[in-house]
Amino acid sequence: MTTNKNDQKNLWQGTYDAAQKRLRQFTQLWSLQTLSDLPDRLKNLWEQLIGSYWFIPTACVIAGILLAPLLVTVDQHFDRETVREITFAFTGDDDAARAIMTAIAGAVLGVAGTTFSITIAVLSMASSQFGPRLLRNFLTDKPNQFVLGAFIGTFSYSLLVLKSIHKYDVSYGVPQLSVTFAIIMAIICALLLVYFVQHMVHAIQASHVIQNASNDAIDNIHYWYSDCCDIEHQRNVEHHDVEQFQTWPATPVYPPRSGYIQQIYLESLITLTQDYGGVVQMHVNLGDYVTDKNVIGYFYQRPKNHPLNQQKTATPHLAVVPRSPDGMFWQRFADCIRLEQRLAHSNDIAYSLGQMTEIAVRALSPGINDPKTAVNCVQSLTSCLSIMMRRQPPSPYHFYTPAPDNDASDTVGHEQRSAILALVTHTPTISDFINRSLGEIRRYAAADLMVLKALCQSMIDLSYARVNHAQQQTLLHELNLIKRAGEENLSYQELIHDLIAMCQQAERFILDDDAQHQYFSYESEFAAHIRKALETQSS
Repeated sequence: MTTNKNDQKNLWQGTYDAAQKRLRQFTQLWSLQTLSDLPDRLKNLWEQLIGSYWFIPTACVIAGILLAPLLVTVDQHFDRETVREITFAFTGDDDAARAIMTAIAGAVLGVAGTTFSITIAVLSMASSQFGPRLLRNFLTDKPNQFVLGAFIGTFSYSLLVLKSIHKYDVSYGVPQLSVTFAIIMAIICALLLVYFVQHMVHAIQASHVIQNASNDAIDNIHYWYSDCCDIEHQRNVEHHDVEQFQTWPATPVYPPRSGYIQQIYLESLITLTQDYGGVVQMHVNLGDYVTDKNVIGYFYQRPKNHPLNQQKTATPHLAVVPRSPDGMFWQRFADCIRLEQRLAHSNDIAYSLGQMTEIAVRALSPGINDPKTAVNCVQSLTSCLSIMMRRQPPSPYHFYTPAPDNDASDTVGHEQRSAILALVTHTPTISDFINRSLGEIRRYAAADLMVLKALCQSMIDLSYARVNHAQQQTLLHELNLIKRAGEENLSYQELIHDLIAMCQQAERFILDDDAQHQYFSYESEFAAHIRKALETQSS
């Protein structure tokens, strides 16, 4: 009997200790990891909510449910004679009020079903014409969600007000203000139906879809790329650990599960490297697909004789002596990246550019055969890439500066400490973005002269924005691939000669050092011959 009691006691004690350990780990994980990137995490949560199709309609339903009893209560304490003085207010009896509310509830519910059917038809057409990955742009369209929410919100409001109308209600009478507000909402819903039809007509146009994708890409470029060259970024690159950390002891880093990388919380990773005294180098970027067996990076442990290990600091969790990754390290690292089973919208520039690329590729398919839409995509991609070429790319090196020591007796402790390398991320170059966007279109448009010439013009337009020699060589390489694609795939020699002549003129223009102050205009040999003949005839 005593043995059973001891076993029970040990079992409860073990359970209590395990729960306390888990709670301590969770508290440490939340306080150190989540709070450091709390704005980004809240922003991601808000984008997931506002990007879902149900959030705004549900909010409208809740507003209608809360507004109905509120207005009914106001009606109970409102002077009836004052209501009758309002010209557009409802002043009928309970039968008329019940008939009006029943008609409004049935009408808006039927219209809501119609709008939902129109939305499904538009989604089906958009999936076949623009691609299934662009359905999110239609589902997250705020006007569509608000119109549907207004209809079902008015329906919910009408039902609750109808419930409050009692026959021969001597004490309170008919809720006249509530019925008046329902009539106003019904008129607004009728206007919203007209707006919804007009909005959907514009939403399914290819130019509108391309413009939305371009605006999304430009917003992401502004998020990642600086307006001008960052002097602090240049100083950080000269840090001595930048060239030395790869010689330190390395531990492979694996993702917690398979999926697409949607977010990398930089501040959380920096906090993690502070605790373990090392550098994390990530070899993947947003949008990449990884499995749980992929090596996505390395943790480089700082040597024990490194001078930064002996540095005094007020940072409470800075590892004075570096330590190897343990179970808590992997738990915290799993919370530093967000993985999803499907590729969704994020701050990824490549994802936004890929939407326009997908529209262009699908437009070039034999089933659609719309090269003009592909040309529009090339022009929009050129605008986005031109902005990227003129801006400072994000630095792959991320540092932290320990706070000064609070000990007043230590004069050295109050000096500003040098930045410590904590995280190295993978940053795609402009060449990568050009190859993934315009290069992908080139491979599918190899037999279309219109699109190939648009790509050649794109290289010329990007040449106006180039700021260094590497960008110039990238444009020349892509221009050479465009010329080769036309030579191998165009049907007629006249078309091939036309494309080669334009590529040669474009190549001379890009190589000209003063080309950014000149105007480029391509004129084919045939057009030049006709122009000279007309000039001779007129003279």
